[in-house]
Amino acid sequence: MLVAALMDIITSNCDNADYSSFQPLLPADADTRDIAAVIEVIEQGGMHFDDHEDNSSNDGDRGLKGIGIKVLGGTTILGFSRGNNSLELDNSDVGMLEVSHNSRRLVVQQTAIESALAEKLSASAVPGLWDDLQREHVAVPFATWALANWAIASDLNRTRIQELDSDGHAVATALKASERTVKWHGALVARALLEDQNLALAPSVPDWCSSLLSTASQATENNDMPLGQLSLSTFLLSMTRCNDSKFVIRQRGLHPLRSIAKKIENQNGQSSMKESIASALSLLYAGEVPLSLEESQRWSGILLRWIFDKSVSDKTQLTAVKILSCILEDYGPASVPISQGWLALVLSEILGDNKAQNSKGTAQPEPERVKNPVDYHNASTATQVLNQLGSAVVKLASAQSGYEPGSDDKVPLADFLSLEPFATALKNLNKKNPPKFDAADSASATLKGIKALAELCSEDGACQKRIAGLGTLSLLRHILLGDDYEKLAAIEAYDASRIREVQDKNVSASNVSSTDATTDPSSVRVAPAAHIRRHAGRLLTILSLLPNSKKEIISDDVWCKWLEDCASGRIPCNDIKLKSYCRLTLLNILCSESPNTRRGSDEYPDSESEYRRNCPQFGDALFLLNPELPLEVHLDNSGFRISTVPRDNCKDDEGIEGSSETGSSVDGTEASSKDAPLMDVVFVHGLRGGPFNSWRIADDKSSTTKAGLVESIDEDAGKEGTCWPREWLAADFPQARFFTVKYKTNLTQWTGASLPLQEVSSMLLRKMVAAGIGSRPVIFVTHSMGGLVVKQLLYQAKLNNYDNFLNNTVGLVFYSCPHFGSKLADMPWRMGLVFRPAPSIGELRSGSPRLVELNDFVRQRHNKGLLDVLSFSETQVTPIVEGYGGWALRMEIVPIESAYPGFGELVVLPSTDHINSCKPVNKNDPSYAETLAFLEKNFKLRLKRAES
Repeated sequence: MLVAALMDIITSNCDNADYSSFQPLLPADADTRDIAAVIEVIEQGGMHFDDHEDNSSNDGDRGLKGIGIKVLGGTTILGFSRGNNSLELDNSDVGMLEVSHNSRRLVVQQTAIESALAEKLSASAVPGLWDDLQREHVAVPFATWALANWAIASDLNRTRIQELDSDGHAVATALKASERTVKWHGALVARALLEDQNLALAPSVPDWCSSLLSTASQATENNDMPLGQLSLSTFLLSMTRCNDSKFVIRQRGLHPLRSIAKKIENQNGQSSMKESIASALSLLYAGEVPLSLEESQRWSGILLRWIFDKSVSDKTQLTAVKILSCILEDYGPASVPISQGWLALVLSEILGDNKAQNSKGTAQPEPERVKNPVDYHNASTATQVLNQLGSAVVKLASAQSGYEPGSDDKVPLADFLSLEPFATALKNLNKKNPPKFDAADSASATLKGIKALAELCSEDGACQKRIAGLGTLSLLRHILLGDDYEKLAAIEAYDASRIREVQDKNVSASNVSSTDATTDPSSVRVAPAAHIRRHAGRLLTILSLLPNSKKEIISDDVWCKWLEDCASGRIPCNDIKLKSYCRLTLLNILCSESPNTRRGSDEYPDSESEYRRNCPQFGDALFLLNPELPLEVHLDNSGFRISTVPRDNCKDDEGIEGSSETGSSVDGTEASSKDAPLMDVVFVHGLRGGPFNSWRIADDKSSTTKAGLVESIDEDAGKEGTCWPREWLAADFPQARFFTVKYKTNLTQWTGASLPLQEVSSMLLRKMVAAGIGSRPVIFVTHSMGGLVVKQLLYQAKLNNYDNFLNNTVGLVFYSCPHFGSKLADMPWRMGLVFRPAPSIGELRSGSPRLVELNDFVRQRHNKGLLDVLSFSETQVTPIVEGYGGWALRMEIVPIESAYPGFGELVVLPSTDHINSCKPVNKNDPSYAETLAFLEKNFKLRLKRAES
């Protein structure tokens, strides 16, 4: 019955946003004549029949007048003829219905059908698909309804529709109609035809695409979200199927698409619409010709909001990250405001999360990690850096686009700069005298931002997962592989040279000299691009421990190749720290767990899981002294192998797996387990030292303090760029794997917070065990306070039952270690109001009971033959503060009575001060020769014990 069908469509499909569950009400084998009639109605706006009185016709019709369409097949015809206030339905099977439009409600009045049916139909007439129908325009709406039901019902129907409407004109006409119901069902028809991969595309599909986007825009503006969602999803499908549609959207569709995105920005429940827009935009960016810089800038604010919007789907966030990555890659230095802004928003998000947790007071500290002054110092520093980043973004954006507060929204970056913290920075910008853009300052802000993120998240697993989810890996990839800041500096120098040329011409004409340094190309400062990459490498190493990050990095062939080339020195990657970070990242991502091996839940193992992991996990406190060596050299001897990985690719599904015999290197060459290092040597710097600077080769054995400050005590000593463990020891003692560690130390609190000795040792112990250090014999080579750090570390290994680590520590080398305290530590405590000594310095004071306790612990292990010890003592005073005219404050920082622990061998270094005790002049220097002999002696001893 037609009335029943009409009732069903009104009750089932009115405002039904879930078009995927649309149930067809018409047969799957529609008559071709019916489909043709419907298509003709849609194209012509109605079907007109002449009056006829031929009762001999056997088609069941008594004659129709006005507009009519066949909808149920066969001879059943729905005909409408105009009346004064009603539309008459003339059909022998149905009877007579009067339909009028009143107050946006479809009212059906009974004339010749049962009252119960009429009551049900009337009660079901709710505002929806049929609200905007006018009685003289009902033919096309019902025709599109029929066509949609047929198209969804079967492949056969769709084939017939495609054959009869081969140019797609009928569908295009429906999509452009004014009635909502026609647009709705026209979109359903288009969707059904586009989803059928067996059908040829109609030539008017690009027109469909444009009409669908227009409908989506209008519907969204009118808060008609069901129609907007249906139109937008069908629009996406037309873009996916037809390349010409992309061209049409590029020409005139980006503005309405952006309008939809802005309209639904703060509306809940519109995740699917955002996902459709993101997917459509990604199709445009995947083309051979990228969108213009201006268009990309207009979209940047929307994309960044999606990344940080927790209500959008993961797919939308991932797509937004990929699109932004394309923008950064396509436009390089011109996109720096966007990349900097992205970094600033990540930093702001983490600071906001920390603040929210602190305000709630419900956040539980992670195991072995509590809030301390370093955390608060990091948060405070990050807040300052965030403000600097915001200002840098505004300065660069203003310089590139001429944007000012109050500018028209047509300025491409207007929406982007409306985000915080940029809006506040823009408001504070001096309009009358805007600051001059400086590429070095901009690069410095980025450097500080990356450092702040690394400091905040280094020990916080939740923070690491959060920033990884905000697209930080893509941002780091661009920073590492790109050269934006070098190009910015080059552009700045070029602009300065052009200005200088103009000035010189004017000066020549006026015979007046010009000495303006601001336009001198040589005055352009070099951007710290190498430092940016170094700290980006550090943050990458931290994030590479996350499972999802491993997958993302290893799936990127270009990135993997760059990491391998940088680590091995095949590209100009001269920063040793960056090389180490690249190698550690590769080790983290290429290692796969054996099914029979327990996988730890985080970076730090407990005592019961010590070394049970099949894969070492390298954190950011460790450095490889020889990252150029192949991957397998840096693994412990627990039976790993590296599956074959081509030189130009680090991607391998199997990764590094357990093996008892041989493996292959990244170059595809076989490497037997006998070539793997059999011992670890770990270097631990001292107060104000560094993982590489402390181990430089010395020019001589005495120091001068160039900066005149006690905090710079170890920054300038030795030959810059040298490192004797890396250059000499690795060649002379190839049996070992060499690490160096870093930790934060300060003499005073003026230069920042630092951890107490116990917390430094706990942090290093966890990271070393996680990295597999201590799974084979290990010797620690330490300088100054580093010796106390290692002694405390061994003590905590004993307390935490890290028996393998403790028992495999077979040797300690101490360079000027204050076993019983240091005079340098005594000085700031006597002058506490001036120097504000750091907490760790208090533990270095002469006569400290804690130092005595640690020394007794190590003495017991030495006396039992479990630990060999070699100590070096300085013999010359060290300059602490130097002034003009040769004036200086000098002192013997660690006297011999404190440098000798009372056991083991002692080497007194003649004419050597504290800083240079660990910096040999040449290989014959006792500070090198004795250490080499110590390592060789212990290696032979362990080898003999293993053979026996």
